[in-house]
Amino acid sequence: MRKAVYCQCRREAREVAELAAKSDRVVMEGFHYCYHPLILRAEQIVASGELGKLERVEAAFCVLLPRFSDIRYDYSLAGGATMDVGCYAAHVVRTLGGSTPEVVSAQAKLRDAQVDRAMTAELRFASGHTGRVRCSLWSSDLLQLSAKVVGERGELRVLSPVAPFRRLSVRSAEGNRVERFPGRASFAYQLDAFAAAVLRGEPVKTAPQDAIENMTVVDAIYRAAGPPLRKPA
Repeated sequence: MRKAVYCQCRREAREVAELAAKSDRVVMEGFHYCYHPLILRAEQIVASGELGKLERVEAAFCVLLPRFSDIRYDYSLAGGATMDVGCYAAHVVRTLGGSTPEVVSAQAKLRDAQVDRAMTAELRFASGHTGRVRCSLWSSDLLQLSAKVVGERGELRVLSPVAPFRRLSVRSAEGNRVERFPGRASFAYQLDAFAAAVLRGEPVKTAPQDAIENMTVVDAIYRAAGPPLRKPA
């Protein structure tokens, strides 16, 4: 799905979806984190109403990658923070926010004229709550993998949704608590889901349509960040 010309990720995702619809194959995108019990529980808490009406959803995926020869900085391979770790942050915000948001604004920090080393985007959901995506491969945020959901009656925080230190904390009228989850790799849960889809026809959370929605957000972030960073389709 990665090409040198950006702002057409949604189009490429749609092409994959159309081919999948014509085949008898199972196609799922590898956002492994969302098959883990931690995220399933976070979604359950948000849906339960414990936090009240949603006000804000944020996700930060910041890592340290100082080796600029790494392929993640290669423009011809769609390098950049947003395409690498940012697509995860966008997916987390969509998952916990309940829908695909509009991108209100975006600010990039550049490795060079074409490749972003960091990106921050402000979002707005149709239901009225706002959001933020923050990601980086090289910035003052050396390592941050987290998500936060703020409602009118409480707050949920997820520490490291994609790494081994899996826990979430909730502060609400029902009290403060920390919930911890198994150390089993999220990739293993993802494999279980894929096998269930292949063997028994069970649905997957990251089907082609979901990829289209996520790439819609990624495209919009790059457009909002403005030239000369990315060329619109």
